[in-house]
Amino acid sequence: MTVRKRRLPAGARARAPIVVERLALEYADARTELAFATPWQLLVSVILSAQTTDVTVNAVTPALFARFPTAEALATAPQGEIEEIIHRTGFFHSKARAIIEMSQDLVLRHGGAVPSTMDDLVTLRGVGRKTANVVLGVAFGVPGFAVDTHVTRLTGLLRLTTATDPVKIEEDVCSIVPAKDWTSLSLRLILHGRRICIANRPRCHECVLADICPSAQLGLKPPARPPRRSTAKDR
Repeated sequence: MTVRKRRLPAGARARAPIVVERLALEYADARTELAFATPWQLLVSVILSAQTTDVTVNAVTPALFARFPTAEALATAPQGEIEEIIHRTGFFHSKARAIIEMSQDLVLRHGGAVPSTMDDLVTLRGVGRKTANVVLGVAFGVPGFAVDTHVTRLTGLLRLTTATDPVKIEEDVCSIVPAKDWTSLSLRLILHGRRICIANRPRCHECVLADICPSAQLGLKPPARPPRRSTAKDR
């Protein structure tokens, strides 16, 4: 992407390399938790992962890919049949339509193969920058900073950006983090958001970033112990 220079929060440039280094140590083997065998399977899985968990997506994709193993097969699939298979992921009407239309675009424009550039990926129906960045980084090794809800929340709490728009968040973070770290940082922020910096109940007392995080006071103290019940011995 073209990285633009924007006004960043105070200390963002100093915090960024520390965030990258510490999360790399904490989540050294970070990778997507979506199960896939090809770039096309990953693209379908990322689209299905909206508003649901990777575990749920992984539970439905084996049947989906067994029944429709290629973009060509999915492009001509009956939408109702797709909806039945992916029903558990939620929003199954729009998701079924999205993966069918995306596959149709792949067949018509790219011979059924997933393109490896941002410009081509975002022209596919159902594919935005977040989805494209995941596919670029994970399937093709092309640096990409995917911004999901966890990344949006954590980059704000860490004051790496004041933006709330995903594209602007991507621009801000990519301007202060080397391209080689974009994909891995996004994956690690997602894991950190799921395991430690949990929405509404951050476990700051367990966080490797607590001492540099401007928002750590939200949960720096360990949870209070419940009052000890009185016993006969106390009385």
